[in-house]
Amino acid sequence: MKKFFKILGLTIGSIFILLVIAMATFMYKVKNGFPVSYETEQPSLQIPANANAVLVFSKTTGFRHGESIDASIPVINDLAKKNQWTIYQTEEGGVFNAEQLAKFKLVIFNNSTGRVLDDGQQAALEKYVENGGSLMGIHGAGDDSHHWDWYEKNLLGAKFSHHPLNPQFQKAEVTMQENVDSTFSTNLAKTWTNTDEWYVFFTQPEAKILYAIDGEKILPSGNMLWMTDKNFGMGKSHPVAWYKAVGKGKTFYTSMGHSKDVWANPDYVKLIENAIIWATKP
Repeated sequence: MKKFFKILGLTIGSIFILLVIAMATFMYKVKNGFPVSYETEQPSLQIPANANAVLVFSKTTGFRHGESIDASIPVINDLAKKNQWTIYQTEEGGVFNAEQLAKFKLVIFNNSTGRVLDDGQQAALEKYVENGGSLMGIHGAGDDSHHWDWYEKNLLGAKFSHHPLNPQFQKAEVTMQENVDSTFSTNLAKTWTNTDEWYVFFTQPEAKILYAIDGEKILPSGNMLWMTDKNFGMGKSHPVAWYKAVGKGKTFYTSMGHSKDVWANPDYVKLIENAIIWATKP
């Protein structure tokens, strides 16, 4: 009998240790991404001259929002047909060089997480934006796994803290703010509802806020296990979409877009459409 309980104790202890290792590995990946090699070979691009070209980049080394990424592709392709955009979809970073980036009017980080570009590729994207290109980020593109100061300052304008965990997904009314660019204000709904994983940032973004939710109407706590300092939100005005000028270029970010369901929400799709229109116009 003693032998039985000894074996049982060892089994339970081993399972617990494996669970701790699995949780620690997952948390590390979420915050840092796993080390990867960087693609440096330049792809062959078939982009017509003067095309309204958009680069959709969905590479991940951190948490992968696979269902949302998969759901976004046909939606963005349909928008491209409607608006006569030329879309180039990739998960390889070789296209991030000065010569090829110059062929695009907009780069979209489509739920791209973790360290996905090497130093030279990051520098190429920075110069691309500062010289007149546009950069757009969707949901996971705004978490803290990128470890890229320029990116955090110029795309996000704030540092990510956490997202709610209990419950993780919550319904909220999305409200347009005052005096936004006419590309948005004349074509988008003033208010609409969305169920999402609402990202919490430490500060209000240094940018023009397009949409916000009432942060006092959600449960923002992200506390779990040993993390006990995430029981806070962003206050009543909780931004969920914003934009700004960066040098001669511009950036747009929305923290909405965790699940595949948002891509079936016509108001969200219209937001993405108008954001691309705004980002690609002269």
